[in-house]
Amino acid sequence: MEVKIYQPAKTAMQSGRANMKRWVIEYEPEEAKQADALMGWIGSGDMRGQVKMRFDTREEAIAYAERNQLTYQVKNPKVRKIKPKSYADNFRFDRIE
Repeated sequence: MEVKIYQPAKTAMQSGRANMKRWVIEYEPEEAKQADALMGWIGSGDMRGQVKMRFDTREEAIAYAERNQLTYQVKNPKVRKIKPKSYADNFRFDRIE
């Protein structure tokens, strides 16, 4: 079984970065999703697609995958660049427009 180990990114609905420090193991889908003929809902018989496990560190997640003989792929998070901003810069005389 194939699993993906990653650190989730901040969603657009969050302003803080509270739940971004934990690492997640998520199973790769084993079968394609299909539309139900009667209701039109999308579904699958793959129950592992609903499982997400959270770990405090990357090493704990990798150890879990190796302990359970899962093949894994680690996706490292992108480094966030913070640009220092000042509200007073909006009203500077020499501001470039």
